[in-house]
This record gives sequence, C-alpha cells and structure tokens, in this order.
Amino acid sequence: MSALPSPEASDAPTSPSRGVIHLSQVLGRPVVARSGDPVGRVDDVVVSLRGERGHPPVTGLVVGIGARRVYVPSQQITDLAQERIELTKNKVDLREFERRDGEVLLRADVLDHRLIDVSAAELVRAYDVELDDVGTGWALARLDTRRPARLFGLIKRGSGHARRDWKAFEPLIGHRQSIGDRRGDARMSRLKAAQIADLLEDADRKEGGEILDRLHGDPELEADVFEELDPDKASEILRDMDDAQVAAVLARMRADDAADAIADLRQSRRRRVLEMLPAGQRTKVVTLMGFNPDSAGGLMSVDVASCAVEATVAQALSVIATGRSLQPEALLKVHAVDASGVLVGVVSVIRLLQSDPDAPVLDLLDLDPVRVTPEADVTDVALLMADYNLVLIPVVDAGDRVLGVVTFDDVLEATIPEDWRRREPAARPVRETVGTTSGFDRD
Repeated sequence: MSALPSPEASDAPTSPSRGVIHLSQVLGRPVVARSGDPVGRVDDVVVSLRGERGHPPVTGLVVGIGARRVYVPSQQITDLAQERIELTKNKVDLREFERRDGEVLLRADVLDHRLIDVSAAELVRAYDVELDDVGTGWALARLDTRRPARLFGLIKRGSGHARRDWKAFEPLIGHRQSIGDRRGDARMSRLKAAQIADLLEDADRKEGGEILDRLHGDPELEADVFEELDPDKASEILRDMDDAQVAAVLARMRADDAADAIADLRQSRRRRVLEMLPAGQRTKVVTLMGFNPDSAGGLMSVDVASCAVEATVAQALSVIATGRSLQPEALLKVHAVDASGVLVGVVSVIRLLQSDPDAPVLDLLDLDPVRVTPEADVTDVALLMADYNLVLIPVVDAGDRVLGVVTFDDVLEATIPEDWRRREPAARPVRETVGTTSGFDRD
C-alpha cells in the first residue's frame, strides 16, 4: 500500500488542477461529436480492475443519450478535463451499455457507497473520486471520504481523509462477476478475523453478502470470522445459507463455537446440519450440546493437550509440537493422565521448555491442579482463574477424567458485558507499506 496523503489534505477544488479531475466535475458534462453536434451527457465513468497492480485505468464513459446509456471507449475521447467532452468521431455505437467482468462504474459502484478502509478496518463512504492523468490516459487515483459541507458551508465536513489513495480501500461493488478480478489484490487478506467480523456486524445486507463472498475463497479464515461474530449476527447469516454451506463452515470452527451456532439454528435444521459434519467434529459438537451453554461444560474445548504420566519432558513437548489442530490457548499447559484418563497433574509449557528433555514429567507436575466440573458456573470459573492466575482450567467428570479445558479467552468472551463489546476501541497504530505501481494496460 502506497504512502498516503495526510488527513489534513485540502478539500477537492472547484475546478480541475493540472492532471487531476474529480468525478463530481465530470458527471453531467455535455458530450459532443467531432463536428460539435451534441451527443449526450456523461452518466458514469468506467475503470477496469483487470490485471490491476497500481491504479485502475479509465477505459471509457457511459453516456446518456435520451433514454439510452451507451458506452464510449476512452480512445474516442479527446480530453476528459474539458468543460465539454469532445469525441474523435462523429458517430457512437448506440447499443445499450453492458458491464464486462472486472469493470467498476465510479458513479454506480463507488460514489456515495461504502468501502473498506483496510488500514483502519472500517467501512467508510466515498463522497468524491479523484482521477489522475498518467500520461497514457486517466486512472482512478484517490477517494475523498469526508462528508461534504452543507448549508452553504455552515455545517463543516465530518471526519475522514481527503484525497486518500485508492489502494488503501477495498471496494464493495455488488457485481458478482467482478469478484474474481477484485480478489487479485487481496487487500482483505491483511485484516484479522476479528476485524472482518466487526465489518460484517456494521455492514448492511448487500455489503455483508459481498464480504462473505470474498471469504468463500479462504474457508479457514471464513470459519475464524464466524467464531468472532456476535452470536445474533452469526445466526442471521447462517439462516440465509443452505444446510451444506452451514455444515462446511461449522466443520472448520472450534467445536464449542460450532455447538453454539447449531443450538441457534431452527430445530428442523439441527439434525440435518449435524449429519453433514465430519464424524469427529460431530461427536465433539454433540457432546458439548449436552451441557448448559453458561457452564464450564458448555464453554470448554474438548481438544486437550495431554500425555501419559510416564512420559518424559521431550515426549510432553512433542504433544505441543504436533497439536496443530488445537487452539493455541489450549496448548499452554500439558495434562498428564493415567491409563484410564484420570487427571494426575498439569505442567506449564514454560516449565517443560526450561527442563531437561529426558526428565520425567511426573517430577514437574502440579499434582493438585485447580479443576472444575462441567456444571460449574462461568462466573465461578472466572473467579478461580483470577484468584490463581490461570490461563486455562481442566474440566473433569466425577471420576476426575479430563473432559476438556476452559481457556481465558473463552471466559473473557462469556463475561464481558454486552455494552462493553459495543464500545469503540482505541485507535490502533497504522503501519503504512510502500507498494509499486505498474503501467495501466487496457483490456
């Protein structure tokens, strides 16, 4: 991403400066033939995302001629910056304009629409579009995301950046045929799952649909995003998906989150979705659904880092090294169990790393670890974690056999009040990266 202009950059000028023009200045301008005869007025400006590595080139105009909207390629336009736009020919193709894959209509798709500000991970509205003369033609260069002044300038602009580089944004266009072309730059891949979840919660139905379409190409990220979503929002989205799509997402989610999602489905759908899950995931989900969701059993992860009580330090550490399917928080301690699965003790990964690899784990164990039953209340679990400075607590049955673990992140999610979740977080430091710009080859 290129270094961006300062937020204090000046507002869009009322007349075009040399080599720069604003979309608001182009729209509605008269279009005349080479002979000077009137043709119509500019209805929209077309840019192409095909092969985009820099700024998308302007490939033509959509011109309104009576009730028709026709396409005029950029090669037939003498100068886009003039008060009236002159064509190099006296005739135009009167066929109705049809959008091609990879094309963006700046008025229909961008102006007054919301886009993803990638560095801030938020949805912002584009109030104007700035085009640059790049020598070989015009290109989409910058957006203005500040609300324009109203009432003759008495009400000032809102917050946002003026003249922000186009490459800082991810467009939400709603044109499914163009998604493949727009996915090429992979701006959304820079966002974390929690940030994308926040975007989905702020998005309207159409915007959310396009964000989800982008996620389908990365199933693991899609599952991570659903784990981060507000439960009500996740349920709303899953209701609009068919059973096979729901099962595909839940199969990659943590079993406790998948169990919560299935519990929120209509009763008539639950069995169908469960039957579509892989056998291992289905067993975990069914087990968790048997517990109260507000208890340790309903909150726990059934994937546990455990080793035999006879193991050495090196063998215990190998459990951590090979536990790629376990959530990272569940790998912070290893649980030593006997042949019947009864918990003997726990040891932290830090202590294992600081010990002789050939030493027996038994010598390092906490033989009376804090543990809870599945019926334990979430608040009680939180208090135990705070009192004993724990990052996870094993959940055991009446025979002290390990059923799962509750991790600190699960407890935080379950105990933070809902109104706290809606608070605006403090601004994150933004790291700008410098990108390269290549030529603007037309299709």
